[in-house]
Amino acid sequence: MSIKSRVVLGSALAMLVLSACNDKDAAKTASTPAAASASAAASSSEVAATVNGTAISKKQLDQIMQQQAAQGMPDTPETRKMVIDNLSMQILVAQLAVTKGLDKSPEVADQLEMTKQSILANAYVKDYIKTATVTDEALKAEYDKFKATAGGTEYKARHILVAKEDEAKDIIAKIKKDIKAFDGLAKSKSKDPGSKDKGGDLGWFNPRGMVPEFGAAVAKLEKGKFTEEPVKSQFGYHVIILDDSRPLTPPSLEDVKAGLTQQLQQQNLKTMLDDLKAKAKIEIKGEAPAPASAAAATGTPLTVTPGTPTPAPSASASASASAEVKK
Repeated sequence: MSIKSRVVLGSALAMLVLSACNDKDAAKTASTPAAASASAAASSSEVAATVNGTAISKKQLDQIMQQQAAQGMPDTPETRKMVIDNLSMQILVAQLAVTKGLDKSPEVADQLEMTKQSILANAYVKDYIKTATVTDEALKAEYDKFKATAGGTEYKARHILVAKEDEAKDIIAKIKKDIKAFDGLAKSKSKDPGSKDKGGDLGWFNPRGMVPEFGAAVAKLEKGKFTEEPVKSQFGYHVIILDDSRPLTPPSLEDVKAGLTQQLQQQNLKTMLDDLKAKAKIEIKGEAPAPASAAAATGTPLTVTPGTPTPAPSASASASASAEVKK
């Protein structure tokens, strides 16, 4: 078992710290408010273990195992026992901390309050995302915007990238004499590490995914033709040959509905948070801190990230197009 897999993470652990009870007398722990809270939380589900009267519910254990499984730790009886052992030790040490009154110290009390705020804020965000309604009209409007940028034509091309214009002109002169020399010239002279070993082949790509000068030059070429003048971009000078082109059909609304829905939910969430902040009375004492996002300003360490509509118009484009000529 790796060291990483032995580290138990997740907000569930913070909740267990909050529910740690006084350890002055193990026989009395069940009567403390923290222990009562922990017992109440565990009463709604099967108990996986108890530590000096503090219950670890099966539900809590399952949640932690799900988090750990996402990091590659298998859910087996052995790993569950390991997690219970770690939780038990954490509860025991937390109980000692309460015995010493450390939970009453200003520093720890502040951290506990911030943990509570973080858990509540994230719970609200998750609930908002779960319950926020995205109308069919909004979804259709977002799809129309997506479709407007996802259609058009995609191209299959090769290129040779060099640092100087004279080099590019010399390459053009050589392929005018023998276009079959392009492959060898790309392998020997191109400065693009992503395509040179493939004879300059970029695969299929959407020109909008390339730097503007490159995309515009490709769109003007006919199949089988090459640029007779070097194409200058921020990376150097390109000699481009067009192998093929085909219509680019955007995915259907059904194909991208889930991604677009998530994207709209995130947009609505941001609007709500910005409005919440604008209406709030926030007074900064002393020297003003650096600018913060709406989420940070409201004390909400949001963990939900914006979604993007998928699939992309051409999967092969992003896989094959060289990083040297991408935006």
